[in-house]
Amino acid sequence: MGGTRWSDDSYNNLKFNYSSKTRNQVFTSKFIDQLMDPKGLKFRESRDSDVHPESVAIMVMLDVTGSMGSIPEILIKEKLSALMHTLIDHGVPDAHVLFGAIGDHYADQCPIQVGQFEAGTTELDQWLTKIYLEAGGGGQNKESYHLAWLIGGRHTSIDCFEKRGQKGFLFTIGDEGVHETLEGISIAQHLDYSSENVSAKQLLSEAQRLYHVFHLNVKQGSAGNDRGVNEQWKKLLGENVIQVDDYNNIAEIIATTVAVVRGADIKTVTSTFDNNVANNVSTALAKITTDVSTNKKKGLFKFF
Repeated sequence: MGGTRWSDDSYNNLKFNYSSKTRNQVFTSKFIDQLMDPKGLKFRESRDSDVHPESVAIMVMLDVTGSMGSIPEILIKEKLSALMHTLIDHGVPDAHVLFGAIGDHYADQCPIQVGQFEAGTTELDQWLTKIYLEAGGGGQNKESYHLAWLIGGRHTSIDCFEKRGQKGFLFTIGDEGVHETLEGISIAQHLDYSSENVSAKQLLSEAQRLYHVFHLNVKQGSAGNDRGVNEQWKKLLGENVIQVDDYNNIAEIIATTVAVVRGADIKTVTSTFDNNVANNVSTALAKITTDVSTNKKKGLFKFF
């Protein structure tokens, strides 16, 4: 997938059409869309093409539990252009973005939804708006972000890694901690194949073989400022936990992270944003950019 191009004209038409619509009128799914249901899933593919000869796979997995439903709406109504243009204008012209959703595998009927890797405006819109905003969650300060790692590590095939040895990018976005274990019975129920219980750490390790894995911790959410939640993420991901003070800037944070890890200068990237967004993005990515800069000086900076 991912053989089409981004179009500003198409997105401006979409924005105009969505501007007068409510969230429920944009996200109309009442249950998981058949095309996003991972049951029986083998692979989601990001492949090079004449249009995108050096594709870069980017997974954006959105928490769609009760406290996080505003973020998909903001992305489609306002920020999809910021996401794609920041990537295209700063060294990632062949970005393939997969939108998906996560919930709680203990409490929700649809805790994992998986789109396709796409680059064109119409296709990105279709997959993003297919997401079912279940608005559930388990109420215990933990969600099933590890399902995103399972999909990335076991059910994607990406040319950037397979052809060029360059990792893709996997972002989970939410305001909770992650369950420590994924039970085999849940894997069988939601992905339709048998498996033993597997730890979040193991699934993370599998995903990290193919992807730079980040978590955007949304501090405006119900548990985003919880000390225990932050400590858990820190133990799992270290500096790859990005603290988000304003979820309106998530598109710019994601795109800037990808651009910087692939060699762009953060000041050059953020100079294209207004001052408030630029300051917010720079603050959120301060540790990421320091780590990248340090590794460059040590000769350790690589894409793989």
